[in-house]
Amino acid sequence: MHALRQHPLSPAPVDYPCSDGEPMSDNTLQYQWIVTIQGGLDLELPDFVAGNILWYPVQGHPLIRIGPDVLVALGRPKGHRSSYLQWEEDDVAPQVVWEVLSPSNTRQEMHQKLMFYDRHGVQEYYVVDPYDNAIEGYRREGAHLSPVEIARGWVSPLLGIRVEQERGIRLYHRDGRRFSSFVELGNDLATQRRRADMEAQRATEAEARAEALAARLRALGIEP
Repeated sequence: MHALRQHPLSPAPVDYPCSDGEPMSDNTLQYQWIVTIQGGLDLELPDFVAGNILWYPVQGHPLIRIGPDVLVALGRPKGHRSSYLQWEEDDVAPQVVWEVLSPSNTRQEMHQKLMFYDRHGVQEYYVVDPYDNAIEGYRREGAHLSPVEIARGWVSPLLGIRVEQERGIRLYHRDGRRFSSFVELGNDLATQRRRADMEAQRATEAEARAEALAARLRALGIEP
């Protein structure tokens, strides 16, 4: 799938491919982390949050692109896009980007990604390593992205979410709820329903006992 856009200085439309031909993830663990982060942020924020789409920061240069695992563009409306064409988004660069490592990622590759995000205006950048239960964070200080300390807890200045690493990678919503996978959310909902059903059953049983007691009292001539 491709998106054709007419560049004002070009006689022909510029082709901005909507896919780089690479898979979204290499394995189920990486995929689970990507969708959990994307879903949790999309639930938390009123802004555009996406996973696995290409970001084109410079109009007329389709080779300048990258496909973050998750990107957040604050101030941009939610909605479906085939790619993030920055000049069509009021020239707003994604302020926050997440990458989830797979065993195939190399140090050189991740360094190149860091340089790309640094060059094109990302304000916060996080790298999750689900295999070593580790996370790296970067925040723009002045002109460049600089490392931040996450191990004992870090609150994203832009997102307001809390990130911890001390007991394994954990992300928390602003209200303190932990980011959960779809399966975990489903299990939590099922548990809540079971508890509600048990409470309703106990209430029904208590009411039945009260009615039985009242009936016995009336049989004895006592009005309860």
